[in-house]
Amino acid sequence: MILQLAVGALVSAINIGIHALVTVVAVAIARSAGLRRTERPRLLLMGVMVATTAVLNLAHTVEVLVWAWTYDIVEAAASPDSDLLYFAFVNYTTLGYGDITPVQAWRLLGPLTAMNGVLLFGWSAAILFEVLRKTLDHVGLTRDDLIP
Repeated sequence: MILQLAVGALVSAINIGIHALVTVVAVAIARSAGLRRTERPRLLLMGVMVATTAVLNLAHTVEVLVWAWTYDIVEAAASPDSDLLYFAFVNYTTLGYGDITPVQAWRLLGPLTAMNGVLLFGWSAAILFEVLRKTLDHVGLTRDDLIP
């Protein structure tokens, strides 16, 4: 159990580091794009939000790949021909189909993966909200301007 927790904590820390790096990059890109003067503030806002979301989606995909790689290294899946990327996505997103099951010795990696995914999805939501807020402030729009 200690080994499972240690491996899970290490992979979670790696993913948190990836997410921190992507956060810095995404915010910098959003800030530089958001500082542009434009005649079409709504279009700029859409572009900034789409770009930020795309970067965050890419980060989550890389983080799932780290989990899948870990599952492969520790041989966490019960069947050797299991689709470990799929297994990692199912755990990370807390979808939990249960069609691929872990071996007994690594059964805690699934919940640790889910815990990491929930944390990082929440972090991404906070980033998106902050980018939206800052971009709205910069272009001089309010939430009321966006909702008819």
